[in-house]
Amino acid sequence: MATSDISMILPRVLIVSRRTVRKKKFVDFVGEYHLDLIVRYGAVPVIVPRVSGVHMLLESFELIHGVLLCEGEDIDPSLYDAELTGFSPEELEEIRKLHASDTAIDREKDSIELRLAKLCLERNIPYLGICRGSQVLNVACGGTLYQDVEKELSKKCTDGSERVSHLNYEDYDGHRHAVRIVEDTPLHHWFEDSLEDEKMEIMVNSYHHQGVKRLAQRFVPMAFAPDGLVEGFYDPDAYNPKEGKFIMGLQFHPERMRHPDSDNFDYPGCSSAYQEFVKAVIAHEKKLNCSAYVPKASKLNLELEMKRKTILRSFSIAKNLYISGHGMISSQGSELITGAEFLEANKALSLQQENRLKQMGATVRNSSMYLEKLMKNEERERFARIIMEKMSIEQLSDLMSLYEMMGQKCSEELEKKLQDLMKEDN
Repeated sequence: MATSDISMILPRVLIVSRRTVRKKKFVDFVGEYHLDLIVRYGAVPVIVPRVSGVHMLLESFELIHGVLLCEGEDIDPSLYDAELTGFSPEELEEIRKLHASDTAIDREKDSIELRLAKLCLERNIPYLGICRGSQVLNVACGGTLYQDVEKELSKKCTDGSERVSHLNYEDYDGHRHAVRIVEDTPLHHWFEDSLEDEKMEIMVNSYHHQGVKRLAQRFVPMAFAPDGLVEGFYDPDAYNPKEGKFIMGLQFHPERMRHPDSDNFDYPGCSSAYQEFVKAVIAHEKKLNCSAYVPKASKLNLELEMKRKTILRSFSIAKNLYISGHGMISSQGSELITGAEFLEANKALSLQQENRLKQMGATVRNSSMYLEKLMKNEERERFARIIMEKMSIEQLSDLMSLYEMMGQKCSEELEKKLQDLMKEDN
């Protein structure tokens, strides 16, 4: 594929599917609202299927320019909390019955998404977590979750006005509750024009019975529900969309605050999460392309260039001696040493080839100086280290590529010529 074609490919955003049962069979799906917004702002959603073994195949989904994780079942509590927060067996059973569609733990999805979240954190790949995706991000960084928000937080809410219903099974898309936005955070900037006076509140859609209990240390809260639950957080050290940095989790659903059959939302800022996320994805892709397609210019200094020419001359002298069959004159001894050092260091000759070469005297005849220098491994290694310590990473990479290529070609040619000589002797 030509470089011009590559530049036209849109950046890729990985989204892990959720599975459900349809006609007695598992079916993988992703909410279309997420897919539509990713495409709208200039990226391509790549769906990672939630099937057994995919967590071991994530390298096959490279290149990864961004990751969006969204809906799904409860995360396995053993991944963040050994104890079940003191619930009685009766309470646990009540939670399972009330939230039957969410409490069936999917360990394969957990494994896939936690690996992707940690990959994003390691490589600075843009990450947006919505609902469960925000919980995955928090757990990946050492945070914990409430097993059941209503049961655990309701105990702390002495004032009835603080109680919050975080889901409504009868009105999934229409359900709303208030959140208080933290000043000078990305959410504040996105919704600033929609905030009434100094109230700093908006009404959001949510659908969850679990949530962040202890926020991982690296994150800063962006919004709170009246009961104190963290509804949004981000990493301020990894947030600059224009530079390809975006690590964020939102417990509420901005995509479900979109009006039916319309491009309008409850607030103009609702789409900003996806818009800024994709902006970071595009910037991240450009950074990767720059590092991948800018050729490394050769920066060998004069000393190294002279060394390279000396090696080539050494091979040329050895070749002429091999072809002519004449002995070596004294002035050629020092020039052959460089070639010997190169061959030894890069192991271009197998032991069998070296034995044949010595027995036949094909390259250097009556060369006591050559053999003596060939055995001085420590001196050669010291000399090589002195030179290489002064070289940059690019110079070492260029030199290594040159040596590997020359060593391989030399080895192949020698093997061919030695085989031809053996045939002639027979």
